[in-house]
Parts: sequence; structure tokens; C-alpha cells
Amino acid sequence: MNDFTHSAPTSEDCSASGNNDSGQNRSGYNNSGYNFAYLDEQTKRMIRRALLKAVAIPGYQVPFGGREMPMPYGWGTGGMQLTASILGADDVLKVIDQGADDTTNAVSIRSFFERVAGVETTTETARASVIQTRHRIPEKTLSNDQILVFQVPIPEPLRFIEPSEEETRVMHALEEYGVMHVKLYEDIARHGHIATTYAYPVKVDGRYVMDPSPIPKFDNPKLHMSEALMLFGAGREKRLYAIPPWTRVESLDFEDHPFEIQAWDEPCAICGATDSYLDEVITDDAGGRMFVCSDTDYCQSRREEVA
Repeated sequence: MNDFTHSAPTSEDCSASGNNDSGQNRSGYNNSGYNFAYLDEQTKRMIRRALLKAVAIPGYQVPFGGREMPMPYGWGTGGMQLTASILGADDVLKVIDQGADDTTNAVSIRSFFERVAGVETTTETARASVIQTRHRIPEKTLSNDQILVFQVPIPEPLRFIEPSEEETRVMHALEEYGVMHVKLYEDIARHGHIATTYAYPVKVDGRYVMDPSPIPKFDNPKLHMSEALMLFGAGREKRLYAIPPWTRVESLDFEDHPFEIQAWDEPCAICGATDSYLDEVITDDAGGRMFVCSDTDYCQSRREEVA
């Protein structure tokens, strides 16, 4: 299992090592008034203790004392707090937003950690030791020395069925998940198939039903028996949960309506991939369109292989 309690320097450690003219000390950490990775060490320890509980009980939502981050709720504050708590001096950080490295959310968070932690960043999935993501899982298979941190807007999979937090806690405790199957059955009755395409509910380790964050259901199979540690953080709700490596994760379905992922009739227009999640891009005012890989690193690496 991944060791996510990396040793991060405290502000006292940074002060003792001295500063240079660039505002960073000789160890390479930014020392411009922030603690390493922004959060104070007590908060990091508190979050890491909650993460230990989450890893010990896969899929269980663990409350934690969330802190204010220099970003509004809904833009990844939960994921940022988890990343700040596990980030170490030797880590290489990658941040993606719906698979892309160059969107506003990804660039902002990456620049933030470059400034307050001084860690190396990358856009290559294979080089990253910590990957923070919004709404996607990278196409490349993750390894056992990588940690995937999800930004989660709503951690409770039962929220739209039962709005009471007290009631949903009881339902999880008693494993009363029949209402989730009723919701999926309503899809079948109305559309002839299960129409849910993202945030598709899963059962983790045969026990807890979990919201995998708003990833497309195309990514759900990547959760099952993954080598990487997967951590989920919801800043507004102050909840976190986890899927340890090599954990059984099953998408909810029926025997006569098994779980299926999306499929496209054409390959990526840029790299020709037929096995990746594709985004539809409108190319002109006449309604012309093409489909391209959502994962920009995967698309780029395929183009380089062909070249």
C-alpha cells in the first residue's frame, strides 16, 4: 500500500536552512511566508489520520475539519487539502481537469502548489507520483507508487434520494441501498436502459455504496483492482473517503441490464485512439464536429509514438 504520510518540512525546518535571493531556501521549498504546501502541520496530521481511517474502511465517508483555501468551494478545495496533506519534498505533481492539463482549474492548482511547495510538476501521467484530478481518471494504467486525488463536489450518493444527512448515515449503517437500484430501474422504465452517464454509483469491497465523483461511467472499471491508492476529498461537505489498492469495486446494475460503458462510432480525430474517452468539439458555425481524446497526455503520447 502507498505511504501517503510523506515527510514534509515545517516552517521551522525551512527557516533553519536559509534563504536565497529568489525566495526559496537551499532545499528548494518556497519560503515566502507560507508553510510547505500551504496548510499548517497540525491540519495535515489531522487530515492524514482521517485518511488512515478511510483507507481502513474502503468507501466510508470520514468527516474532517476542512480549512479555508485560497479558492472558492466547488473548485477543488477538498482535493487541494488532501494533496497538501500527502505531498512530500520528492513528489512529482500532475493536475488535470476533465483529462486536460491546460484548463484554468488545472493550471491554477498546479501553479499554486509550485508556489507554496516548490515541488516538481509534470503533465506526463507516468512521471507523476501524485495526481489531482477533476472528473476523470487518466487513460494510462496507474502504478502502485502513484496516488490519485479526486475533487468531489457531492460525496453522498444518496443525497438526491434522501436529502437528510442523518437518514443517509442510517441507511449506510444498515446497508439499505435498495433505493439506489430503484433509481436505476426508473431509468430503464423511462429510457429502456440505464441513462446515468456520470457519477455512476459503485459498491466498494462489497459493503459501502460510494459516489466515485462526477467521472464518466467510462472510467468506473478503472476503479476496480487498481494498483494506485485513490483518495476523494469534498471541501464544502468536509468529507473524505478512499479506495485502497487492489480493492473490489462494482458498478451497480441488474442481471438483465448489465453495466456498460460509453462507446463511439469514430476514433479520436487527432491520434486515432479507439479505446479512450472522447470529447465532442464543435469546429465551425455550421455545426461541424470532431471527437478528440479527453486525456491530453494520452493523446500526445500516442501522436509521438506514431511520429
